[in-house]
Amino acid sequence: MSKIVAIVNQKGGVGKTTTAVNLAAAVGAKGKKVLLVDIDAQGNATSGFGINKKSIALSTYDILINKTSAKDVLVQTEFKNVWLLPANMDLAGAEVELVDMPKRESRLKLALAPLDEQFDYIFMDCPPSLGIITLNALAAADSLLVPIQCEYYALEGLSQLMSTVRVVKHKYNERLELEGVLLTMYDGRLNLTGQVVEEVKKYFPKKVYTTAIPRNVRLSEAPSFGEPVRYYDPVSKGALMYDQLASEFLRNNRKR
Repeated sequence: MSKIVAIVNQKGGVGKTTTAVNLAAAVGAKGKKVLLVDIDAQGNATSGFGINKKSIALSTYDILINKTSAKDVLVQTEFKNVWLLPANMDLAGAEVELVDMPKRESRLKLALAPLDEQFDYIFMDCPPSLGIITLNALAAADSLLVPIQCEYYALEGLSQLMSTVRVVKHKYNERLELEGVLLTMYDGRLNLTGQVVEEVKKYFPKKVYTTAIPRNVRLSEAPSFGEPVRYYDPVSKGALMYDQLASEFLRNNRKR
């Protein structure tokens, strides 16, 4: 039975897709079968695994809107133990189309159910908003992982996110829990970084990963080559930190 983790923050530019791609790749490399579900219309997680968004016949749009079987959309990547449900710009209109549909908040949950026995972990790369697609992810997930940028406005909007999580937990998904909070774009030389870390730890006691992801050129370059950083440059700081994060994530879930 798979554990489903939504990687979510309605604030853009916090390293959400970078985390989705590289954590999925690192957990797969450690021997776990992993599915990454791209539900962001930008499709950056899809291209991050070297898949051409323009050439895919079916995407997560078809799963959500046309009730296409997830098994028909599934793509095996060239990277160890990682499969993908890809996204493209078709998904951009899904928010509007879902509004009048029955059980609109649970369509993704129902779609993923047949894949439950096939994977150890299912990660979802959510769009930078708290719209219906993100609601679908939270309704389907066992937990959420929140990347937070180590910058001045780090906590801006997080109270809104956690308020949404409480509503989802009450109305749609009582098992939803906070998996962890990941500090990204970390630079220990800056006083501001230390201040942000303290604030985040106050806001999320005992839920902040000890692993923090630094600013790293290789992390920025890897997507343009269609590779997770551990395959693009396995000895880079970014690759080593995502490998460390994967180990920490798996330790936290070792009872599974």
